[in-house]
Amino acid sequence: MPINSQEIRNYLEGASMEGYEAFGAHLCQEYNQDGARFTVHAPNAANVQLIGSFNGWEGYDMQRLPAGVWTIFAKDVKEHDLYKFRIHTRDGEVYDRIDPFAFHSELRPDTASIVCRLDGFAWTDGAWMRARSKNYNAPMSIYELHAGSWKTSSADGGRFYRYDELAGELLPYVKRMGYTHIELLPLTEHPFDGSWGYQVTGYYSATSRYGSPWQLMQLVDACHKQGIGVILDFVPVHFVKDFYALHQYDGGFLYESDQPENRESEWGTALFDFTKPHVLSFLKSAINFWITRYHLDGIRYDAVSNLLYNGGRPERGVNEAGVWFLKNVNYAVGNRHPGVMLIAEDSSTTGKVTAPVVYGGLGFDYKWNLGWMHDTLEYMALPPAQRPSHRDRFTHSMLYFYQDIFLLPFSHDEVVHGKKTIIDKLFGSYEEKFRQLRCLYLYMFTHPGKKLNFMGNELAEFKEWDESSGLGWNVLDYPAHRDFAAYFARLQQFYLQQPALHREDYNMQGFRWLVTDQCFPCVFAYAREDLNGGALFVLLNLSNQPCACCRLPVGAPGRYALLFSTEEPAAEPEKQLMAHPVGGWSLEVTIPAYTGYIFGKLDVPAELDAQ
Repeated sequence: MPINSQEIRNYLEGASMEGYEAFGAHLCQEYNQDGARFTVHAPNAANVQLIGSFNGWEGYDMQRLPAGVWTIFAKDVKEHDLYKFRIHTRDGEVYDRIDPFAFHSELRPDTASIVCRLDGFAWTDGAWMRARSKNYNAPMSIYELHAGSWKTSSADGGRFYRYDELAGELLPYVKRMGYTHIELLPLTEHPFDGSWGYQVTGYYSATSRYGSPWQLMQLVDACHKQGIGVILDFVPVHFVKDFYALHQYDGGFLYESDQPENRESEWGTALFDFTKPHVLSFLKSAINFWITRYHLDGIRYDAVSNLLYNGGRPERGVNEAGVWFLKNVNYAVGNRHPGVMLIAEDSSTTGKVTAPVVYGGLGFDYKWNLGWMHDTLEYMALPPAQRPSHRDRFTHSMLYFYQDIFLLPFSHDEVVHGKKTIIDKLFGSYEEKFRQLRCLYLYMFTHPGKKLNFMGNELAEFKEWDESSGLGWNVLDYPAHRDFAAYFARLQQFYLQQPALHREDYNMQGFRWLVTDQCFPCVFAYAREDLNGGALFVLLNLSNQPCACCRLPVGAPGRYALLFSTEEPAAEPEKQLMAHPVGGWSLEVTIPAYTGYIFGKLDVPAELDAQ
């Protein structure tokens, strides 16, 4: 494999999207001999040697190219051989380092890079890849999961499922429950299980915890066969400081800042320095790598506020280099992969996050609506007597919803570290919590915006997520949990089948608050419109008292059907109601405490409407 001089120049100038083609370990034939070409960027090193299982971990001196790039062809290297780079610093110190571009790595606690060939996997998802889109006008419900703790293999000491094994268990469940996508917590290699993948060592290396890169490809391919998209959580802000990885890689600060005050993150990790062009190329190439090599349908960027502001705090000033990184990468990736979604986990109030870069935006396709999540959960935690004075907390999201393209998340961050699970955050007794949880999810799935739920939310678990063990599937032995899981699946299927709930998500004409009687301050009503025809009318009673003769404005005469209810069928009201010419045509509904209904107009002959 000849040295790719042009790609190396692009990489050093910050213009590369395919740095992984020039750097790393690549099996090839040179000088009529089989082996591998190894290339690494280490400009601060005095010397670099290649060590590995193929040479008894004794160093082969590498050739220094301009700008501190080192390379060597090693004969007789085979796939699965282990290797590292031995860095000799200018201060006379010697460190053995992983390959920053390694495609595979040893299982922790071992740390060597592994020679791996990614070419040759027989993908069968061509039709999916040609048809996929950003889903703006389509239903999208994302199942966020941690691959190591969704389920563990009880037959083998609680070990992790492999990627390909996970497909056999996960996909039938995801389809049955009504999800459209899965989002995997970071699969980039990391040393500590308890970091959930957010403290990375190998940005191009699919973690060995769950198998090989090809087994991950099998998982993605299987998802696409079943019509399920795959999104990967990605960490562009910081990297772990374990000394065998990127930290002070070549004896200098290659990936982090030369200024001490700009190196340390709030998580005790090292911050990337985006003023360095090669750092821009390193991460831009990594994002392109995962999309290209693994056929991913979306990338979720973690901790975007830390890229927008120094320390993630507006009062510390704008992080100009971080903003430039986002614009540069999102513009390039968006042009290269127009059907792939770029999603921002951003806790700031920065505007135009989802506006195109050419219009002054950051170029994301979606932004997590963390404001909606916090306001809604805080409202639902209030006792009913306090809710009337906090009505605006429940309705506030629609005041700003159309300023960006929002996605509604109940993510892993909300069910750990003493925050309680979703159901346990809600006010009330055991029975009241379940009734309100059904209302909460009815609200989520009828509110504009795509949806994301962390694994276990659908089980109504009271135990917080623990990455060291599988979900508490045994809770389904209890009727309340089993009934809620069935309700959740029924709600998601309803969402998928109703164009009014997703086709006009980001059109202001697709949502209307409806006026209800002021004597019912904990009752909320709104309409979701399908501008191609049809509307749904939602009525929510979030008080602990029934509301008799509540009027639901529907705006037109006719017969209306109860299409969905949070109650069991035996407790539902009459299935069909006639609109009355009171207050501009409305339905008269008695709605129990902690209950939600969805009505839709029936298509019936005009003479029947008039009866």
